[in-house]
Formats: sequence, C-alpha cells, structure tokens
Amino acid sequence: MLSAVIFDFDGVIVDSEPMHFRAFNEVLNPLEIEITWDEYCDVYIGFDDRDAFKAAFKVCNMTIDTKRIAALIEEKAAVFQKYILNGDVSPLPGAVELIKSIPARLPIALCSGALLEDILPILGNLGIQDAFNVIVTAEDTPKSKPDSAPYQLTIEKLGIDDPATAIAIEDTPAGIVSAKGAGLKVLAVTNSYDRNFLMEADAVTDSLERITRPILENVVL
Repeated sequence: MLSAVIFDFDGVIVDSEPMHFRAFNEVLNPLEIEITWDEYCDVYIGFDDRDAFKAAFKVCNMTIDTKRIAALIEEKAAVFQKYILNGDVSPLPGAVELIKSIPARLPIALCSGALLEDILPILGNLGIQDAFNVIVTAEDTPKSKPDSAPYQLTIEKLGIDDPATAIAIEDTPAGIVSAKGAGLKVLAVTNSYDRNFLMEADAVTDSLERITRPILENVVL
C-alpha cells in the first residue's frame, strides 16, 4: 500500500530550470564564466546551488572557498526572487492537479535541491503552500542529489519504515539515483530529459496529466 508521495520541485512542479540557468549566468558572467544550456542540462540539473557553483569553478580550473560560495548563493537567490516577482514561473502540466487530488490521509512531501526561499513564494502563487507534510531543501543536507541524503532525510521526517512503499516523482537522472539510493520507488516524468535517460526509474510518463493516485499505487506494488 502506498505510504507517501514525494515530489521533486524544479522540473516536476514548476518549469523553473530555465530561470535557474539564467540566474546562474547572471551571477557568473561578471566573473567571466558562462554555462551553456546544453552544459546546464548535462551537468548542473539536479545539483543544489552549492554543488553547481563548485562545478562551474572546477570546469574553469578556478578555486572557490566556502565563504565565496555562500556569497554567490545569496546573490543568485536575489536574482531568482526578481524572476519570481516578475511572474516568470509556470506550473508544469498536471502537477498542481495531482497534488490537490491526493487525499489528506496520504502524506505528501517535497524533496528539492532548491532553496526554501525560492520554493515557498512559488508554492504560494500556485495555491499549494499547505499541501506538504514535509519539505526538505538544499539547506537541510550537506550533500545534494544524486547523493541519497535528501531523500533519506525526507523518509526519516515522514516516519516511513519501508521506503519501497513510497514513491518519488523525479525528472532527472540525478534525482532518480538519489531516490533509488534511499530505497524509494520512482516515477520519472520527461519534462527535462528524454525517457531514454530516465529508464532507471520504476515507471516513466510523458506528463503528470496522465497520473492518478491509483497509478502511483500500482508503481509500488
């Protein structure tokens, strides 16, 4: 029996990856670092901001310390907030409807590599700010996806004894690896990657518009 549904955020609930891409480059361009969209999709999607900045500097053979990373994360958060205020975030098809269709007795969680301050205003705009029993974000674990730590913490906070009875909804290979590493079943949605890159998931769908609670229950059987 399905014990919980855990949603990723970027690329699952909202189409915010292009905004993160723009925000990273707005912060990095003055440092003469630029990430192409292909590079972002191949390397950075699934990372939290901390690991993304580390990777960007490593690719350029540049060193960066913890203090500098913290400053860049703060600067990027301010840029992202500007985008939110401009109304640049759009929900992905079926996500909000699926969240609202899940009965109150079935716990729902959010497990994301984004910052809480980036997530909460968007949830409010979508009218689902009170939908989640547990929210785990980039600030909550020292390691980000594809490490299993974020999902392990989510499972712990939900009080789930058997992770295989819960399902994570993900859109990236890194997210799938993280969720599977924590013992969860995974439904992947092809919002960010072609299904050929998502075959490690237990099931793959082209849109959450097609997904219902009974379908999620079938994945954990």
